Amino acid sequence: MATQHRQSADESAIKLRPPRKYGVFLLNDDYTTMDFVAQVLTEVFFLSEDRAFAVMLLVHHEGKGLCGTFTRDVAQTKQAQVHRRAADAGFPLKCTIEEVS
Repeated sequence: MATQHRQSADESAIKLRPPRKYGVFLLNDDYTTMDFVAQVLTEVFFLSEDRAFAVMLLVHHEGKGLCGTFTRDVAQTKQAQVHRRAADAGFPLKCTIEEVS
């Protein structure tokens, strides 16, 4: 009885939505060094040195910079890694997660 009610690939694809994406942002503060921020961007977010420098300057001048866009679980893991590294280094660096379109 292999002919029981089966959905076609098109029908099941219609019901699936891609996972929501979340932006991970670093926030500026008056204590965390620019070098440490650039290091976090290269080691946690795997940005090139040039891109890390650009994002670090954005954080410094604009108060906030996008580090990357991920699924919720990955974004939360990245946030925890940033907070742990900052605490271990004695910096108050904060990282936020926001849903993006």
